[in-house]
Amino acid sequence: MREYLRRIVDSELDLRLEAFGATLIVGPKWCGKTTTAMQKAKSVLRLQDPDKRAGYLATAQTKPSLLLQGETPRLIDEWQDAPMLWDAVRTAVDDRQEEGLFILTGSTSVDDKEILHTGTGRISRLKMYPMSLYESRESKGSVSLKKLFFEKDYEIDGAMSHLSVEQLIHSACRGGWPSSIEKKTDAARLLIAKEYLNNICEADITTVDGVARNPVWTETILRSYAHNLSTLAKKVTIHKDVAANADSMSLTTLDSYINALERLFVIEDIEAWSPAIRSATVIRLGNKRGFVDPSIAVAALGLTPEVLQMDLKTFGFIFESLCIRDLKIYSHALGGRISYYHDRYGLEADAVLHLDDGRYALIEMKLGSAEIEEGAQHLLQLKELVKGTIENDRKSTLREPDMLIVITGGEMAYERSDGIKIIPIGCLKD
Repeated sequence: MREYLRRIVDSELDLRLEAFGATLIVGPKWCGKTTTAMQKAKSVLRLQDPDKRAGYLATAQTKPSLLLQGETPRLIDEWQDAPMLWDAVRTAVDDRQEEGLFILTGSTSVDDKEILHTGTGRISRLKMYPMSLYESRESKGSVSLKKLFFEKDYEIDGAMSHLSVEQLIHSACRGGWPSSIEKKTDAARLLIAKEYLNNICEADITTVDGVARNPVWTETILRSYAHNLSTLAKKVTIHKDVAANADSMSLTTLDSYINALERLFVIEDIEAWSPAIRSATVIRLGNKRGFVDPSIAVAALGLTPEVLQMDLKTFGFIFESLCIRDLKIYSHALGGRISYYHDRYGLEADAVLHLDDGRYALIEMKLGSAEIEEGAQHLLQLKELVKGTIENDRKSTLREPDMLIVITGGEMAYERSDGIKIIPIGCLKD
């Protein structure tokens, strides 16, 4: 039996099973939802078991409560194949008044029209991603994101990353898919993301909601997204890219494809942070284009580690995507939410990490050490802009950033004299 690599959501799942009657784990296919749920489950219902699927679905239509019988926590894998189970789970939780009864997993979101009740207060939702560098045992984890926020005197100076740029490139190309980490050869590891992309284009884009969609168009959209990764490219720009190979695609059709890819947890854009800063400062409000894992962009563009080693400018965008993925994973238990800042003067922060208690960090991602100073200056200027707004407006609800961070692909973590923390992604953990 393969060793189970600890996931950061393990502790979160324990807490939710203690607090709620049921927990729904959502996230992209192949990210390890079922394997993680199996560590806690005492019985399992696999709706995609080909030998039993027809019987399960027939039972779900007539008396879904029968499928909930079994030792708890009971895992209902890919529950969206029988949406009526949602309301059956909610009813069972209400009737039994117990915690930790059910774990549901799903690789697609379900239209609210297919269920009668949202499950609020009964069913907790837990988002899961592919593995971070710390979960795949590539980051040494010598710098804790939680301690950065909660321990005032926490020192990071001298913490080392053992990941070279070449290793970071390989990790981004391979992605955080658990099955890719288990493979013995580099060729096998790199194949997983390519096969994931093929499955999305050839099958999942249609099965997500039963609407027939063109695999070539899907691949073209994903390629355009990858070309515009970590940028503020507008939808009309993506439509223009796609129209070169799909000239009959309307903007409405493009919206349909993008919505399906979001429901499959493939595309995950980042929203803008728009604080009430000086009225003369026009803040860009469009979404920053992103994927749930950087390997999807690499596969969509047909890139290899060897190509990216010769094109570090392109890898810089992919590196940012990798950092965003890991930040989302590390900050989830803290109520973390990621946005970005960019105004008309070019002042920016690649990421703004908000905690649920109101604290936040301004973050820049810079692959090489030569770019650190540029990123640091952006953060200092933005901090001064926020500070000036607060000083000039007593009614302002803004607070100064709690941290300024530059995440790098370098070797050593340290804190500068101006308070900016320089942290290699190969050092970071939750």
